[in-house]
Amino acid sequence: MRPPIPATSPPASPPPRVLVVDDDPTVAEVVTGYLRRAGFAVDRAGDGHTALARAAACAPDLVVLDLMLPGLDGLAVCRALRERGPVPVVMLTARGDEEDRVLGLEVGADDYVTKPFSPRELVLRVVSVLRRAGSGPTAPAVRGGGESEHVLRAGGITLDTRAHAASDARGELRLTSREFDLLAHFLSHPGRVFGREQLMDSVWGWDFGDLSTVTVHIRRLRHKIEADPANPRLITTVWGVGYRFDAG
Repeated sequence: MRPPIPATSPPASPPPRVLVVDDDPTVAEVVTGYLRRAGFAVDRAGDGHTALARAAACAPDLVVLDLMLPGLDGLAVCRALRERGPVPVVMLTARGDEEDRVLGLEVGADDYVTKPFSPRELVLRVVSVLRRAGSGPTAPAVRGGGESEHVLRAGGITLDTRAHAASDARGELRLTSREFDLLAHFLSHPGRVFGREQLMDSVWGWDFGDLSTVTVHIRRLRHKIEADPANPRLITTVWGVGYRFDAG
């Protein structure tokens, strides 16, 4: 009689890997400690060139990126990361100026935190961005005839929430995780108007925050899906109310 085969547990998934980029060693050490205690694997870099080298050697699941870096600043690093792929980025800025925040969002950052910040808040922001990037939007999918429930179609755009891919007649749409979630939310509710507060709650999962974050993401998304972003026909502005996706 053969001995019973011992039961084995499935291999545990590796923890999400976060690359922390900050030239202030105290800030980097504190952030790294909090992230590791939250269960993340963390790499560190003190300047932009090192950050890009580390990201190329071992692709991170998310980058916490300081805006003010020696040599290659955070904006340039974010642009370079965006050219390689859709890795989520949480930007750190030492100033609360709206211009800094908008610049970070314009080049592809998914979120930002202003220094001085609570490390616990930063961890929550990282968890939120990763959850969105990994699991896709939580809004219900609109099913077409015979199509998968994971596929959304409206306004000439096809979005697959499972594959985290989107395309239109011109081909693949290269979207950040926040842009993807925002587009999925609109495609799930064509013709419905949403205020910025509603979008921040539904897409970002926040009941507070700077509403310019929503404005910047709308502008970026229009540049990627509209034939003429200056005269949008898909994401239209309802003045004094918010934004509406017109499927046509």
